[in-house]
Amino acid sequence: MDELTDRYGEPVPLSGSRVALEPLSAEPAAGHVEGLRRVVAEGDLHRTWYTRIPAPDAVAADVEQRLARQRAGLVAPWALRRLDTGEVCGATTYLNLDPANRRLEIGSTFLARSAQGTGINAEAKLLLLTRAFEVLGCAAVEFRTHWHNHQSRAAIARLGAKQDGVLRNHVLWHDGSYRDTVVFSITGSEWPAVRSGLRGRLGLC
Repeated sequence: MDELTDRYGEPVPLSGSRVALEPLSAEPAAGHVEGLRRVVAEGDLHRTWYTRIPAPDAVAADVEQRLARQRAGLVAPWALRRLDTGEVCGATTYLNLDPANRRLEIGSTFLARSAQGTGINAEAKLLLLTRAFEVLGCAAVEFRTHWHNHQSRAAIARLGAKQDGVLRNHVLWHDGSYRDTVVFSITGSEWPAVRSGLRGRLGLC
């Protein structure tokens, strides 16, 4: 089980035709910190009240926190790099790793406004879900989002995930309110249809 736990927490490089997922790094040579600073500054992405996106001056600390949690075996974080321009365009993470029950969550995702609607998110999810189901042998993959994040809820539903329910007053938010958390999942038996849907969206069929 230790070996499986290590595999769940290992952010291996993943690549498609639109986006590459690179293991998150704080090293300047990787360019992730500076790239993510530009991402969150673009259109003041970090000011969206129903998300937890770091401000530009907090990106380095956010990266370090993700890496510390990775070292503790709690998450597997990636930076997203678009392949047409070579620019860092976002971040995503495997969360709530539960290899004993063959489950994990895909979350802590944010994408530059200029990369939204380009197919990058769909391809990144296809890569992450393929690894989760076909390499790690997951029985289910979960997605969670704020009740008021209608864009995220719609995007998750378009993946083919089904809503499991709403955890009311689930998380104390940064503005003092409580987040109602909407929970979605894709099961192993649903994965072949979800995969076909994503490949169709991306013109890969």
